[in-house]
Amino acid sequence: MTYYYAANRNVQLLVALLKAHGIRKVIASPGTTNMELVGSLQHDGSFEMYSCVDERSAAYMACGLSAESGEPVVLTCTEATASRNYYPGLTEAYHRKLPILAVTGLHGYGEAGQLTPQAIDRDASPSDTVRLKVHLFPVRTPQDEWDSILKINRAILELTRRGGGPVHLDLPWGGPQMEFSVQRLPDPPVIRRYFPGDRLPPIDPGEGKKILVLAGGHREWTDEETRSLDRFCAAFDAAVLCDHASRYYGKYRVQASLLAAQDVQYEPLRDIGLMIHIGEETTDDRMMEKLSSSVRAVWRVSPDGELRDPTRKLRAVFEMEERAFFDACSEGLPEGPGLYAEAFRGVCREVSERIPELPFSSIYVASRLAKALPAGAAVHLGCSDTIRAWNFFELPEGVRAACNSGCRGIDGTVSALVGASLCRKDRLYFGVMGDLTFFYDMTALANRHVDSNLRVLVVHNDGGNIFRHNGHPSQRWLGFEEANRFICAGGHFGGPSPALLRDFSENLGFRFLTAETKEEFERCLPDFVSPEPSARPILFEVFTEAAKDAEAFDRMSRIDRTGKGQAKEALKSVLGEQGTERIRRLFKK
Repeated sequence: MTYYYAANRNVQLLVALLKAHGIRKVIASPGTTNMELVGSLQHDGSFEMYSCVDERSAAYMACGLSAESGEPVVLTCTEATASRNYYPGLTEAYHRKLPILAVTGLHGYGEAGQLTPQAIDRDASPSDTVRLKVHLFPVRTPQDEWDSILKINRAILELTRRGGGPVHLDLPWGGPQMEFSVQRLPDPPVIRRYFPGDRLPPIDPGEGKKILVLAGGHREWTDEETRSLDRFCAAFDAAVLCDHASRYYGKYRVQASLLAAQDVQYEPLRDIGLMIHIGEETTDDRMMEKLSSSVRAVWRVSPDGELRDPTRKLRAVFEMEERAFFDACSEGLPEGPGLYAEAFRGVCREVSERIPELPFSSIYVASRLAKALPAGAAVHLGCSDTIRAWNFFELPEGVRAACNSGCRGIDGTVSALVGASLCRKDRLYFGVMGDLTFFYDMTALANRHVDSNLRVLVVHNDGGNIFRHNGHPSQRWLGFEEANRFICAGGHFGGPSPALLRDFSENLGFRFLTAETKEEFERCLPDFVSPEPSARPILFEVFTEAAKDAEAFDRMSRIDRTGKGQAKEALKSVLGEQGTERIRRLFKK
């Protein structure tokens, strides 16, 4: 009887990635829910396979085989007590750091505890049996497939990471109607991990492709770290794409949120051959959407060495400090002309010069306040609607931004601002946030350590304004009035009350400012941003209308619907005819 690989996509991905990572030794025990894997391994013919009826013995056989050969070994069995019998051998492997990959079949995660024969709960394992547990789920969508690819790569890489050890992978079967009908394995991406001292792969973005560094949320940079990244960008003609949470202010910084907000894909964001991802989560969702479609490959550089990938393009992880990576890559290389970053910034400037007149709104406030902040100040931004508005605008040189971008929740923004302000009494700390974010954490202002170097601006538009944007699902499906009841949480905090924050802040010793129009805002702005020390902390409450806030975001995302012609003209104005010709391979004409 002729048979091929199992139709179960997870099985195909696992077999393909085992081969790609060079893992060949397998000890198989009998069973039905692991039959698709065993049959596929048999059909492939390139695996060194052994049979063992007793799973307890099989696990110890794997220990001996791995220790003697110095190679990883795959164990596979069905579920129920068969899988439980792996524990003694896996415990041995854990303490000896032996790379054993235990692949156990199962009926389905939802069947555990439902009186289904053999369906047991394997969600947790004793702490000294495996280094990592990976649960695969049936593949029905491209996102499901990438989830499995990432998890299988993670499981295989963990076998030899930091000394190595055993890993457990749960593999759902395809059901009693399983097929062995697939004649060719897929070619899933292989993710590699590199450590300090390893020979790093060559940086080759491909002909006519660009190199981009994406800086997500980041701690404060040291001067040495900034210089290291600058040297790398100079050597490879790269640019560093930032938001306000990135905190990188080197020579190759580009803040392009305004470009990403447009409907068109601007030339600098096209044809990214290699993107090097550093830092943590970015606050610009539209930028990530654009990059996910234009980036060919992603390298992740982080001391934690984890496989983190919002683009589905991850190909390598470098478990090392960023400075060590950038220094190693650029060592001995000459400095280039820096055309990409220069041209990228030129296009950003060209678009920002065409920002339309804005209604009094959160974006208007950001546009005026961002450029008025005094030198040396710090500004903490709310991480929802506020950070999106502020990412459209650059800050003055010497002003440093911060944001609770780790989880991007609304809680704790005021407290984090207060905590930061305690660090340096000679520095002004500004905070900007919406009303939901502020009221969620307003008691932090009553902390007895609050000092006069604190200045807080609350954009009060009566609810969560991000849910009122025209592109948000709440507006598309519920409409403004219905969404405002519970999704946007409008009508709280006095509905809004013009006196609530005034009385609260003044009773705490704050100076209180308020504005409901552009004219009132402009009158208050000089006092709010004055670099001179004030006798008291300041609270500035700005009332805006939700409809005008939404309108402002619409105007900002409709600056340019063609983009291509203007981008070329911007390049010429920045680089001249000769410079434009030199960069033509980067920005295709």
